[in-house]
Amino acid sequence: MSVAGSRPASTLARSAAGASDSRPSARVASIDAIRAIAVLAMIAYHFCFDLRYFGVITPDLEHGPVWLVARSLILSSFLLLAGLSLVLADANKMSDERFWRHLGAIAGCAVLVSAASYLMFPQTFIWFGVLHAIAVTLVIARPLVHFPRIAFLTGCVVIAAGIAFSHPVFNQFALGWIGFLTVKPYAEDYVPLFPWAGVVFCGIAVGHALVRNRFAVLAPIAAPPRWLAWLGRHTLAVYMVHQPILIAALWVILRH
Repeated sequence: MSVAGSRPASTLARSAAGASDSRPSARVASIDAIRAIAVLAMIAYHFCFDLRYFGVITPDLEHGPVWLVARSLILSSFLLLAGLSLVLADANKMSDERFWRHLGAIAGCAVLVSAASYLMFPQTFIWFGVLHAIAVTLVIARPLVHFPRIAFLTGCVVIAAGIAFSHPVFNQFALGWIGFLTVKPYAEDYVPLFPWAGVVFCGIAVGHALVRNRFAVLAPIAAPPRWLAWLGRHTLAVYMVHQPILIAALWVILRH
């Protein structure tokens, strides 16, 4: 999955972002569209969760096969995009300062999610969810951003190990974020590094493959509607505000 030819990934990524905008900070509209689609799917899933919370519907989100598959697909899309974004950030020459600032924003939001979930669900609050996993994995995966084949193999090993191996020692809270638990913890969201960090590593390989092919496979969504592109550019902000808005709206509607 290495970049073909003698042209560096940075050159290919910037040219693929659009001939009319060759600035290093140029975005890839098709990737923003995919982010937006993932966000919409997440909002729909959380809306069903909120409806259950208010007793409107009774879906088995924790055990139902359809719901488990839906959660896995939505979660995988965000993690894959996180790895892909590492490649695009490197191609666009993101400075170390900007990277750590971005990482700090994700980590800060993860802390806020934990605090808010503790207020609502003190017994099952989110102590290591998707934002926590992304923040940690971005640091671990960044050194492999120039080595897509190694990143892909690492990702496969992490995923396989996370699925195949477990041990009671990891059931304790101090080690639970790593994975390998024999019993899934009671938490509203739980995304351990094993196996889920593997998806981020695989995202690096996917990012290189897309850059190499100038994002040709994503041509059908290369010009998304403005609202969809906007949503894809502000996924973290939307992630943070969508649940308070949904819960508040349902509370107002259902109390009458």
